Amino acid sequence: MLNQFAEDYLGSLNLSNFRPQPRVAGRLSSFDGLLMEAVGLSLPVGTVCAISTANGGTVEAEVIGFRGGRTLLMNLGGPAALLPNAPVRPIGPPGEAEVGSALLGRVVDGAGKPIDGKGPIRDAGHWPLAGKIQNPLDRGRVLKPMDVGVRAINGLLTIGQGQRVGIMAGSGVGKSVLLGMIVRAAQADVVVVGLIGERSREVADFLETKISGEARTRSVVVAVPANHSPVLRIRGALRATAIAESFRAEGKKVLLIMDSLTRVAHAGREIGLALGEPASARGYPPSAIAMLPSLIERAGTDVTTGGSITAIYTVLADGDDGNDPVVDSARSILDGHIVLSRQLAEQGVYPAIDLGPSVSRVMTDIATKEHVAAARVLRRHLATYEENRDLILMGAYRPGTDAAIDAALACHPAVLEYIRQDSDAVVPLADAIAELTGVFGDG
Repeated sequence: MLNQFAEDYLGSLNLSNFRPQPRVAGRLSSFDGLLMEAVGLSLPVGTVCAISTANGGTVEAEVIGFRGGRTLLMNLGGPAALLPNAPVRPIGPPGEAEVGSALLGRVVDGAGKPIDGKGPIRDAGHWPLAGKIQNPLDRGRVLKPMDVGVRAINGLLTIGQGQRVGIMAGSGVGKSVLLGMIVRAAQADVVVVGLIGERSREVADFLETKISGEARTRSVVVAVPANHSPVLRIRGALRATAIAESFRAEGKKVLLIMDSLTRVAHAGREIGLALGEPASARGYPPSAIAMLPSLIERAGTDVTTGGSITAIYTVLADGDDGNDPVVDSARSILDGHIVLSRQLAEQGVYPAIDLGPSVSRVMTDIATKEHVAAARVLRRHLATYEENRDLILMGAYRPGTDAAIDAALACHPAVLEYIRQDSDAVVPLADAIAELTGVFGDG
């Protein structure tokens, strides 16, 4: 009779192929405030687990490795009242992000949970957090310019669709303000913004001032402030990139903004040191720096779909050191870098772009010969002025002694005026090129 009841009941639920599965659970054996160790579990790296707390709740943690038969996890939430031998249960498979048009206009955290008060995200697709391996021959060349609304970048450091660019500077020099100028004016189908490891205040500020109005409807924001778990910060960077990849697969032109790449490396440093990796330059373990290429290389152009991800990463130079390990590594991977100068910022020149060390590696492929020639003339005048700056300021240089220095002196006010731009102003690409060739086109 019992068997007959089970067959009838399961048949009514249309679960004829139902096979009961055991619930896997382990026990928490060690916790030092950051790193957890559990016994009795065998789970893939990246699996999310729930750990019971003393007050009857749960806290989430992610599997990050193994050691001596124990599973290593890292807390994804805040402080938790954990007890020895607390139950540890897997609750989610490793590595998938919610993607698709359902996310447009929404703000999510590193775990993909909405934090904008607009309710749950419905009808979203899924994409691997770590991305899909792409054949290098499926990567298209960067051949079309992208208008970012900033005169100095459009004219002198022209960015192309599918290019990866770094904005490098010390703290407080204007990286976030420059990002806001680019986001407001960029010509893209979708804008994906990853605010990783920055101040919580900046999240609301970015939403209110940088992507308000019409820009909000075509934007997705992934916000993981500095007080969140290092695993969650890395997940936020991966999630933002995965969302951009899904839109690229639909053939769309995507602008990916990540502020900042250095905070992602800092999160990797915390995890690596907790796992016992040896610290190398500036305390970064090898895994923290090795993580950057795998993240950056996911952006670019897809020849199969025709979509592209133009990625702009801010890179914080600790102590204004241009040879910081993260800065040096990013510079070698990216397709161009924009260096901001504290000296120019102190002179009131904003955006404080230092043209000398800044470069766009694809500009010659996407700009006309006249445009490139005019940009080189401006750079030559600026370099000549900077080389002789001390002589000029001391009054030791006599006009008429050197024609190149005389030309640099005459052009210097025009150079600074070309770089300077109000934060709320937008200068289209065509206007920036016309101004540049009109003043510096004759050589």
